[in-house]
Amino acid sequence: MSFALADEYEAQRRSAPAVVWIIGLCVAVAFLQETILRDGFARDWFGYHASDLGERRLWSTVTYMFVHGGLLHLAFNMYMLWVFGRRVERAWGSTTFTWFYLWCGVSGWAFHWMFTPRAGVLVGASAAILGVAVAYASRWPDEELYLFGIVPMKVRWLVVFMAALSFVMVLVNAGSVGGTAYAAHFGGMFGGWLYLRTPNAQSIDRLRRRIAPAPDYGDETPRAVPRHSSRPRDREPEIDDIVAQSKAAMARTRPPQAAQAVSAPVAPIGLKAQRAAMDLLLDKIAEQGMDSLTRDERALLEEMSRKLRER
Repeated sequence: MSFALADEYEAQRRSAPAVVWIIGLCVAVAFLQETILRDGFARDWFGYHASDLGERRLWSTVTYMFVHGGLLHLAFNMYMLWVFGRRVERAWGSTTFTWFYLWCGVSGWAFHWMFTPRAGVLVGASAAILGVAVAYASRWPDEELYLFGIVPMKVRWLVVFMAALSFVMVLVNAGSVGGTAYAAHFGGMFGGWLYLRTPNAQSIDRLRRRIAPAPDYGDETPRAVPRHSSRPRDREPEIDDIVAQSKAAMARTRPPQAAQAVSAPVAPIGLKAQRAAMDLLLDKIAEQGMDSLTRDERALLEEMSRKLRER
């Protein structure tokens, strides 16, 4: 189930502008229906008719949810949107909520078109609002509301009851040409349920922000390290050991000319002789640097380093 929910405390501090705008738009259309526009004009142009797809009036698949069949129809739907929509919008954000609302409305139209293709004009926001009710029940299932304003019922069971009622009435009223659009109601709820079980972009963005960003290694292409060569991290302890031995050798008291008189025996006989030769080499490196070593001295240094690694 994909939820992109913000902190509950922060959500309560935010307003719900999308819900306010939707209510305002529906009220404005209803006002125009009752005052300026002739009776039935809004329903004819913005409600969905069975022939609209053939006549390419595709806008009616969306605009139908902003037109209502009367003031009582409008008042009930806007009250339901106010109850369920504000908290969902505060938790999701206005953009996600608006797309979800439209998705549920279009899902309601799709079910109306599939199951009651010969029905009359489809108007009303009930399908979209019932989809919002599904989202509310998925997030706060144990909160109580009053069915018909009298019977206390948890939100989850209220939504289940409305879905079951709509499904049964679709079967009972199959083939009817008027009345309540139960197929659209069930379609809006099914669309909301389907959306909640599909990963959405916002949830992915929030997950990405929670993951620590990977370190920036630059644009250089990584190079493979040959198997036969020793890696830098394997050489660092060896270099540190040599530097430490060099400093220890410098701390000893030796004649200054000892480093200059170093000879490079090709094959020292005993262990003590090898250590003495190594000390002389380290003293020379500390005083004059690596470039001062002869070829034989370098060979001796490499041989001693190899024996240290093999221990």
